[in-house]
Amino acid sequence: MAQIYGFVSDPQNWHFGILTGLAWLLASGVAIGLFARLKAKLQQQKLRLDTALENMSQGLCMHNADGRIIMFNERYCKMTGRSAASLKDRHLLDVFKERKVLGDFVGDPEIYFADLISKIRAGKSNSFIWHGAADRTYHVVDEPMRDGGWVSTVEDISDWREAQKKIEHMARHDSLTNLPNRRHFSEQLELALQRLSRKQQIAVLCIDLDHFKDVNDTLGHPVGDEVLKEVSDRLSMCVRKSDTVARLGGDEFVILLAGENLQPTDVSAMASRIVEIVGMPYEIDEQKIIIGASIGISMAPQDGKEADQLLQNADMALYRAKSDGRGTCRYFEPGMDASAQARRILTLDLRAALLREEFEVYYQPIYDLKTNKITSFEALVRWNHPIRGMMPPAAFIPLAEETGLIVPLGEWVLRKACQDAAQWSEAVDLAVNLSPAQFKNRDLVSSIIEAVTTAALSPRRLEVEITESVLIQDHEAALSALHQLRNFGVRISMDDFGTGYSSLSNLRSFPFDKVKIDQSFVQEMELQDDSMAIVRAITALGKSLGITTTAEGVETSEQLNLLRLEGCAQVQGYLFSRPQPASVVEELLLHNQVSEQRELKAG
Repeated sequence: MAQIYGFVSDPQNWHFGILTGLAWLLASGVAIGLFARLKAKLQQQKLRLDTALENMSQGLCMHNADGRIIMFNERYCKMTGRSAASLKDRHLLDVFKERKVLGDFVGDPEIYFADLISKIRAGKSNSFIWHGAADRTYHVVDEPMRDGGWVSTVEDISDWREAQKKIEHMARHDSLTNLPNRRHFSEQLELALQRLSRKQQIAVLCIDLDHFKDVNDTLGHPVGDEVLKEVSDRLSMCVRKSDTVARLGGDEFVILLAGENLQPTDVSAMASRIVEIVGMPYEIDEQKIIIGASIGISMAPQDGKEADQLLQNADMALYRAKSDGRGTCRYFEPGMDASAQARRILTLDLRAALLREEFEVYYQPIYDLKTNKITSFEALVRWNHPIRGMMPPAAFIPLAEETGLIVPLGEWVLRKACQDAAQWSEAVDLAVNLSPAQFKNRDLVSSIIEAVTTAALSPRRLEVEITESVLIQDHEAALSALHQLRNFGVRISMDDFGTGYSSLSNLRSFPFDKVKIDQSFVQEMELQDDSMAIVRAITALGKSLGITTTAEGVETSEQLNLLRLEGCAQVQGYLFSRPQPASVVEELLLHNQVSEQRELKAG
C-alpha cells in the first residue's frame, strides 16, 4: 500500500505513467484508423477492379502456372458459352477435353495444351482465331505473367471481319451491278491462263450496249442505271456457274468462258443468245426501252496467252462488230490490229485537222423543177488531208460521230457556210445538215443563231436538215429546239425521209418545210415497184400537207422524168452537178439559166 501510495505520491512517476498510457492508446487508435482506411481503400480498389473486369468489351481469364483457372469475368463466360460454375477452379486441359466431346474443339486437346504451356514458359505469346456459336468469330490472345501463369483475352471480331469482307468485296466488285469489276476479272483470267492446257480453251467476250448513250441522254442516268442492272442479270442468266461476268465500266461488260473441249460453236451459240436476250425490250418507270448488244470474241491460246492481249483482241473484234452494223458478234482476226491502229491514227489526225482547219465546205446545187433554176445549195464538208488528199464525208464523218468530234466540226461547217452564203451574188438558200449528236448539245440553238447573226445572213435563207433519228432519240428536246429555230426564222427539212421508224407521226409532230426523198428510193424506182410506190406516196403526201419534196441522188434522165411526172418539186444529184468548192458557186449562179435549162430538159 505504501508502495502504491508512494507511487502516486511521486509526481514524476505519475506523469510518466499517464504519458505512456496515452501514447499507447494513441498509437493503437492510429493503427486501427489506418487499418480501417486501408481496408476501405482495398475494398474500393477491388470494387473498381471488379467493375472494370465486368465492363470490359473483352473476355478475360487468368490461369496459374499449372493451367488452372483462377479468375475470369462474365464476358468470358458469355463468349465461351459456359457457366461460371463450369469454369471456377477448373484445369484448362479438362475444359478443352469437354469442348472436344461437344465438338467445339478442333485437334487434340493434350497436344494443344502442351504446346501452349511450352510457349508460356518460354515467355512467348499465343494467339488464334476461334469460331464460336451463332456465327461469331473471336480473337484469343494468351499473354504470359511473371509468376508463370498467363492471362487470356477474347475479343469478338465478327463485325470487324464482316466489314473487312465488305471492303474487299467492294474493291473487287462493281458497286452498281455487284458484278466482278476489271480487277477481279483480270485475276480470274490470269488463273484461267495458268490452268490452260492442251484440252482446255478460254474465250473472252467483250460486250458493248448499242444505243445505251441515247437512254442516258433522253431518259436520264437513273433510268440508265436500272437498265445496266437488268442487263447484268440477263447476262448472268446466259452463262454457266463456272463462267465469270464482269462490268468494266459504263456500258462495257466482259465474260470469261473456260473449260475442256470448249469449241467456237459453243461460244457462238452463247454470244447469239446474249444478243437476243439483251435485245429484248426493257420496262422501266413505265418506259419501254430497246437497246442491243455487240460482241467481240478472242480465244486462247490461238489469239494470245496473255490477259491484256486477249482483252485487247476481243475489244478490236468488238469494234468490228459495231462497224458491221451492231447487234452482232465477231471473232478476232489478225488483220484487225492493223485496222484498229489505222483508226487510232485517223482519230488523232481528225482532232489535229480541227485545230489546223484542214476542212473545206463544198456545195451541191438543188434545182427547182418549175423554174429550172438553182433554188439552194447544200453544204457538204470535205477533209483536205495533208497526206491522203481530199477525203469525202463517208471516210471520216462516222468516226467523227463516234468520237464526238462531229459537234465542233458541225459548228465550224455552219459558221463557214453562213459566211459564204452571205457573200453570194444571188440570195439563194443554204441547206446545212445537223447530226443527231449536235442536238445533244444544249448550245445548239444559240450557236446557230450566233452563226447567222455574225454572218449577217437572213434566217429565212438557212435551212437545217435533220434525220428522223433526231426525233427518235430525244423527241421532246428535239422538238423544242426545232420550234426555237422556226421562231427565229430558220426553215426545217427532214432528210432521208422514208428510212426511219415513224415517218408519218414525225410529220404530224412538227410542221416541216421540206422532206427529202432518200436516194436509195430514187435510184431504184426504175427497177423496183415498191421504191416507185414509196416515191409516189411521199410526193403525194408532200402535196397534201403543203410540204416541199426534194429528190436526192438523181443520176439519170429517166429518173428525172419520172420525178417530174410524180410532181416532185426539187431535185439534186450528179445528173446536174457534183458538190463543188466554194469558188465555183458564183460560176454556177452566173450560168444558172443557160446551163441548167440545157441539163434539166435533157431526156
